[in-house]
Amino acid sequence: MFKKTALFILLTNFLFANNFAHIKLQSTYYVDSDDIYISHIIKDAPRNKKIYKINEGRYTKRVKSQDLLKVLRENGYRGIEAETSYVKFVKSSPIDTSKIVNHVRLYYQRHYKNIEIKDIKIQTRGFIESLPESYVVEIRGDAYLAKDGILSIKTPKNKKIYFNFIVDAKVFVYITRETLARATKLSALNTFKKSIILDKFMAKPIEELDEKSLQSRHHLQKDSIITTRDIEILSMVRRHESVSVSMDSKNMSITFNAKALQEAKMGDIIMVEKSNGTKLKVQIVGKNRGIIK
Repeated sequence: MFKKTALFILLTNFLFANNFAHIKLQSTYYVDSDDIYISHIIKDAPRNKKIYKINEGRYTKRVKSQDLLKVLRENGYRGIEAETSYVKFVKSSPIDTSKIVNHVRLYYQRHYKNIEIKDIKIQTRGFIESLPESYVVEIRGDAYLAKDGILSIKTPKNKKIYFNFIVDAKVFVYITRETLARATKLSALNTFKKSIILDKFMAKPIEELDEKSLQSRHHLQKDSIITTRDIEILSMVRRHESVSVSMDSKNMSITFNAKALQEAKMGDIIMVEKSNGTKLKVQIVGKNRGIIK
């Protein structure tokens, strides 16, 4: 009986320790009081305990990551890792951020047609007791490319207060099914649509695919997210291809073939060369079709 009990305790401790092996310490934690508990780091911690206290008159506490890991290990939480040298605990400000949250929500919805926002967190970069009665929310123009960032509010007296924000959301993107060479026409055969967690993009992902008008701007690897930097309007004529050129007048219509001396998209005016060497300017009006105006 004793052996079974001891084995059960060892197994329980092993499972308990390994339940937290996937956790990595964040660089900043926001707390709702001066007392800092294990549950501020590990949500629903089964062995909760106060581990630090923010000093009176202060609103932050900075501790070495290794010291914090040691405290956690002493309380049975092993396998947790640290990615930064220090961890900062910040006392949350007792303010209503709903107006700022709504502004961030509308901002992201303007930039992504099919975004699914699960949650938006707003945290002050310092402790403040209250917000001004009126203010304007300001967000950097390309902040929508990442799930988190910094915003500010500006008061009528031009005073700025800064906040950190995190958006938990999913967006729809197009991904390449295969490696694509430059100037490859994009279609449902070589791309697919997928919902992914918003993290960080170098450029805005395309949300719609017009198979009649888009091609790859450069070489794209398989399983690449397609962004606005990766596409361009589909070429109607390629260099050295044959172009059917029409010339209309009041009394007659003439059509002949000529060689394109340039690549062209719809509406472009390019030089073409007839079989006798004569060069003409034509406007591209369709796939390998042009007119002399």
